[in-house]
Amino acid sequence: MTKLADIGLIGLAVMGENLVLNMESKGYTVAVYNRTVEKVDKFVNGRGAGKNFIGAHSIEDLVASLEKPRKVMMLVKAGQPVDDFIDMIVPHLDKGDIIIDGGNSHFPDTIRRTKYVESKGLLYVGTGVSGGEEGALNGPSMMPGGSPEAWPHVKDIFQSIAAKVEDGTPCCDWVGEDGAGHFVKMVHNGIEYGDMQIICEAYQLMKDLLGMSADEMHEVFKEWNKGDLDSYLIEITRDILGYKEDGEALVEKILDTAGQKGTGKWTGVAALDLGIPLTLIGESVFARCLSAQKDLRVEASKVIEGPKVKFEGDKAQMINDLKDALFGAKIISYAQGYNLMMEAAAEHGWNLNYGGIALMWRGGCIIRSVFLGDIKKAFDNNPELPNLLLDPYFKGKVEAAQAGWRRVCATALANGVPVPSLTSALCYFDGFRSERLPANLLQAQRDYFGAHTYERIDKPRGQFFHTNWTGRGGDTASTTYDV
Repeated sequence: MTKLADIGLIGLAVMGENLVLNMESKGYTVAVYNRTVEKVDKFVNGRGAGKNFIGAHSIEDLVASLEKPRKVMMLVKAGQPVDDFIDMIVPHLDKGDIIIDGGNSHFPDTIRRTKYVESKGLLYVGTGVSGGEEGALNGPSMMPGGSPEAWPHVKDIFQSIAAKVEDGTPCCDWVGEDGAGHFVKMVHNGIEYGDMQIICEAYQLMKDLLGMSADEMHEVFKEWNKGDLDSYLIEITRDILGYKEDGEALVEKILDTAGQKGTGKWTGVAALDLGIPLTLIGESVFARCLSAQKDLRVEASKVIEGPKVKFEGDKAQMINDLKDALFGAKIISYAQGYNLMMEAAAEHGWNLNYGGIALMWRGGCIIRSVFLGDIKKAFDNNPELPNLLLDPYFKGKVEAAQAGWRRVCATALANGVPVPSLTSALCYFDGFRSERLPANLLQAQRDYFGAHTYERIDKPRGQFFHTNWTGRGGDTASTTYDV
């Protein structure tokens, strides 16, 4: 009798192929299916030849080849294709079988799909998978959420294929109910946008302000990767700056228009919906949007003048200041991202393990860095920590970084070099540490033109007042509410 597969996978694109090769290398038999069935035969007879794979030419074949409870994982394009496959799979499954979405689905869709699949007597898992092609093959970071009853059935497979930290702990654990896993993956991607943007701003300052060559920048990033900034994105930036084509740095031949798949935007929209100031990530998304307006920027560059770029300071000091600016902004980005997760957890009733999430991001994923170990320690020391900036370690680090960070931002602005994420992060830091902000004037303005009312510092919180500012208005006030 043919051995049944431990898990089935739909979608043999780059991530799907590498993920099933990872599973098979850990001792699992995997059934594979692709809508274009020629891909199934090509894979089974190519990269999967001689290995424990079962090729399926239909959904029926795939389901029939699986051990119970059946586990069917999809790695397909987010959106309607996921719903289409769910509708195709459901009729062939029995009570207690599990459908897994390993794509970059938007978390509200995962909330909806979990409810729908559970209504059919089945279980659902929406898991973020980070690490790209290399991570999928050698060990990704995985962030599963959905039906809690499904976790014991997929735990061994997920944790065996996930990346491991130094002590062997897998970068994968249960995140929470319905859309929690995909929400955490979305925040991961938003932080990724921010990390990449602040690195790019440092690169532009080195290139345009300091006049550094790609080789010189390569050496700086090589050195930075040995300290607080030690991370995958600093590491690959080092490698990119050192890569040459025909003796010249390839990076300088690449068109300066950035693409995006939407997860950064989703993170920003979620922050707006929940009222969380996610300024650095928001600016990083807009920076990509501005980069995409290449033709318009070229036209503007011919007619609009700014200051002439001229640096007369200490170059070595500026590079050290840049390091501080990068680290300070990075702390802000994570503080904002964690603040967003906390608010979402309260909104959706998720019990998120914030230290555990940092551990899941320590290996395999794009934002992996030494820094994440310190975040885990912060939440281990205080599981109720409301903001990373209030942890003694991060408070000390950001305070130490601010002098150089301020010099970088001031110099960039004086010279007309755009640093939107570095400056927005610094403004958040200054706003966060301010006992009093000018929102009192803003509330007066709102009450003046719309009778929106205000609270007073000489009265208890929760009491609202309206003033007839012009003498021409009445005493009727607008309903008080928060968005």
